[in-house]
Amino acid sequence: MSAPSSPLGETASAARSLDDWLAYIERLHPKTIELGLQRLAAVAQRMGLSLSSVVITVGGTNGKGSTCAMLEAILLQAGYHVGLYTSPHLLHFNERVRIDGQSATDAALAEQFAAVEAARGDTALTYFEFSTLAALRLFQHAPLDVVILEVGLGGRLDAVNLIDADCAIVTSIDVDHAEFLGADRNKIGWEKAHIFRTGRPAICSDPMPPPLLVDYAREIDADLWLFGRDFNYSGDRQQWSYGGRGQRRNSLAYPALRGANQLLNASGVLAALEALRTRLPVTQQAVRQGLAVVELPGRFQVLAGRPAVVLDVAHNPHAAAHLAQNLDNMGFYPDTYAVLGIMRDKDVDAVIAALKSRVQYWLPTDLPGARAASAQWVIERLLAAGVAPAAILGAEAGDAAEGFRSPSQALAAARLRADENDRIVVFGSFLTVADILASRESTSVSRS
Repeated sequence: MSAPSSPLGETASAARSLDDWLAYIERLHPKTIELGLQRLAAVAQRMGLSLSSVVITVGGTNGKGSTCAMLEAILLQAGYHVGLYTSPHLLHFNERVRIDGQSATDAALAEQFAAVEAARGDTALTYFEFSTLAALRLFQHAPLDVVILEVGLGGRLDAVNLIDADCAIVTSIDVDHAEFLGADRNKIGWEKAHIFRTGRPAICSDPMPPPLLVDYAREIDADLWLFGRDFNYSGDRQQWSYGGRGQRRNSLAYPALRGANQLLNASGVLAALEALRTRLPVTQQAVRQGLAVVELPGRFQVLAGRPAVVLDVAHNPHAAAHLAQNLDNMGFYPDTYAVLGIMRDKDVDAVIAALKSRVQYWLPTDLPGARAASAQWVIERLLAAGVAPAAILGAEAGDAAEGFRSPSQALAAARLRADENDRIVVFGSFLTVADILASRESTSVSRS
């Protein structure tokens, strides 16, 4: 498939701003998502792309971001030079590409985009594909010990799978992006299992791994580590312990990341580090310090102040169920207000069902983009789920017909309505949380 030529003309393409590059690559390909590695591999070959550092690839339906964040934090505390590639970003594209815990600069990213543009010829690349090649080239030319790559969607045909991982982790597996990956956990597990490689550690931290994932790992003779068989965790209210094939890590403090499922993610991280211990030795102190300092905005992030405000990017039924469990663990709140902005192609009914019994008042909001559900459409789904009209709040008093124009507007309305002992949860999409964080960042800048 051919694509529009570079807008850079005869000028040095690296001199173009990052914002200009992002605008360009966003319109370069007619589709947002086009799975497949043939086009990508051809461009990568022309770029001479390769990584000499240890590579850990992380896939899964939910828990990928937390797993990557804990890996990065622990490895940095162990003294290694670490590259991290994740998606999507919340506020700034630079968040996707990190070296030694710092986001890549605009200039560094623009230079990589120019290199990809020079190599692609007339090959059309999606936004994610272009970004992935740029990140990999930056890592190639940086003095790194280890690179952590988060899969964007699925695994088998995802751009990240261009690289043969030295160790691959599949976190939780559930139904999401069914139009691309299949309509059941078994098919989706098979897709995700394709980040595994023959003879190399393949970690699955899902307590109920789909049979096809296990079958594929055996078929290619990967070194499969299963939760409950090859590694596990135990804990009480004060501390927890990890047990693997030949390594134990006892008396660990809980990860700084909130949420009931974080020990599952953390145990997968420690299994990967155990599997790689001859190449990346990590001390107990590095594990302790890494888990203590790890941060990941938007994953059950509780803002300071009252009423309590929880930000969570949960956007599918599996993540919504974890969010519900985490809300239950917070203790008693008289009323919970939910600011909900979500994509229309998600299983919105199941997301609502997971949270319905925990929420007294709903504040549906519009989001930008063609995929986004309108607030009015979300209201229709809430009513269909049996939510009382009086429990659905709108921008005008007594009128929920139009919902809210933005998550920040909905949050402001919830703050006005809620008592200081109540709770507000903002969820449904990365865009929903990003709007709140952007508003907070703008307020912080204006005050300074």
